[in-house]
Order: sequence, then structure tokens, then C-alpha cells
Amino acid sequence: MSLNQLSEVKVSDGRLLRVEHGSTSCGGNMTFALFLPPQAGNAPGDNTVPALYWLSGLTCNDENFSQKAGAFALAAQLGMAIVMPDTSPRCAKVKGEDETYDLGTGAGFYVDAIQPPWSKAYNMYSYVTRELPSLIQTHFCINDKAAISGHSMGGHGALVCALKNPEKYTSVSAFAPISSPTQCPWGKKALSAYLGDDESVWKQWDANHLVQTNHALGLAPQPMLIDQGTNDPFYTDQLMPELFNATCERLKYPIDYRAREGYDHSYYYISSFIDQHLRFHAAHLGLQVNL
Repeated sequence: MSLNQLSEVKVSDGRLLRVEHGSTSCGGNMTFALFLPPQAGNAPGDNTVPALYWLSGLTCNDENFSQKAGAFALAAQLGMAIVMPDTSPRCAKVKGEDETYDLGTGAGFYVDAIQPPWSKAYNMYSYVTRELPSLIQTHFCINDKAAISGHSMGGHGALVCALKNPEKYTSVSAFAPISSPTQCPWGKKALSAYLGDDESVWKQWDANHLVQTNHALGLAPQPMLIDQGTNDPFYTDQLMPELFNATCERLKYPIDYRAREGYDHSYYYISSFIDQHLRFHAAHLGLQVNL
């Protein structure tokens, strides 16, 4: 697969790339950002490093985290790559994809759509969990040890990707995730459009239900960290963390849930605590964390 490098800048002694490539999952060109720490080699056979996959939220693209989170200094010290995909296909030419902020462009919801016309391009789950990691490991000095994290819609995506693929990710974390999308307006709108009206299908993309499924299957819990600001304007109507927390408590599914007094939904909040998430993942990726 050919890659088109759009840019490269040096940051924290590492390299930040933006790369465009043709995607079979999304039926067209996709762009991702990639931070390579100084420990990563430059050619096949050189030293490889593990990666944290970061999934951004509604209206975002591959650049929001790289420009606002302030994550690269510590990632460089830890020897951790960070992969930052886009949040949806762009210019898929699906009717209505640019009409609202919470459906279509910038709002892929990290599912594989099964309803036309969305199904031809809106397959962000397959892109994030299969196509992109294969590309990253083939073309860059990154190994197959991976963790996943995200914010809001991306927090939903991180939880779903991890719970559906416990063998792929050493750990999962989320900032203000939509952890019960079948119960909130954002989720109901997206899931009905992408998946249809059968709510039993929706449950396959809902972290609150996936935790219960994994528990019933006897799968070992993954290390999980969730951050939530108490002044988040979407706390009550869209995020509803109490639902997910109550399920985990009932199942004795261990999560490290941290209520952040006075913090909102913004990147000011993410940048305040991103180092704690990086260290959390580094510990499970086998990296030295006492830096």
C-alpha cells in the first residue's frame, strides 16, 4: 500500500508525521497522524516500539490531539508511539454526511456500518482495529504491542475496540466516554443510521453491554482507566457514566474511575491528565514508567 507523507515536524526529540493513504475499509483516502519517539528506528530491522492508538471525538480529525493534548514529551521519554487516526471518512459522498455535526463527517462512531448508503465507507471499526495497525506495523518501526485510548465518541470507540478485541490491546483508557450509546441521543442517532432500527444490533457496539458479554464468556478483565470531569456539560444527557460504573460494580469488573472535580469536556481537561494515562498504558506495555 502506497503512503503519501503530507508533513513531518520534530517534536520532543521525536517525529510527528501526517500520512495519507488509500483505505479499503473506508473506500477512499484516509489521513492519520503518527508520533514516533526517538527510540523508534527509521528502517525495517531497526528498533521497534509499542503504540498507543488515540481515538478522537465528534467534529475532530487526526490533528486535534497532536496539537492540543501535550502528550509528546512524556511519550518520547517512555518510548511510546502514538497513532492518531481520523474520526470518519472524508468526502465519501454520502448524502447528508455534512448536514449535522453528530452524524457523518467527523462522526464515524467507530462502528462498521451495515445500512446503505453509510456501509460503503463508514467502517471505522475495521479501519482502526485491522487495516491501520497492519499498515503501521508494515511501514514503521512499531511492533504489535498496542494500547488504546480516546475522548468522548473516541472514548466510546476505545472501549468498544478493546472489549471486542481483548487480545489486541494491553490496556484501555478513556476521557469522558460515551459508554452507553444505546441510551443517549448521540448514540441513538448514530447507531440507528449506521446499523438500522434493530436495537439488539446496537448492543454489539455499546461498552455497557460488551462488559456484560465478556463477563458471561469468562474473559479476563482488561486494565481500564476512565476519567470524567464533573463540570462536563454532556455529563447527564450524553455520557451518563453512572450506568457503566453500576454495571462494572455489579459484575465486579475492575475499573479505575476518576471523577475530576470542576473539569469540563475540553482539551484543557485532557491535557491536565494525559500524562497519567500515558504512564498507565506504559506500565501495561512493558515500558519503564519511573521517569
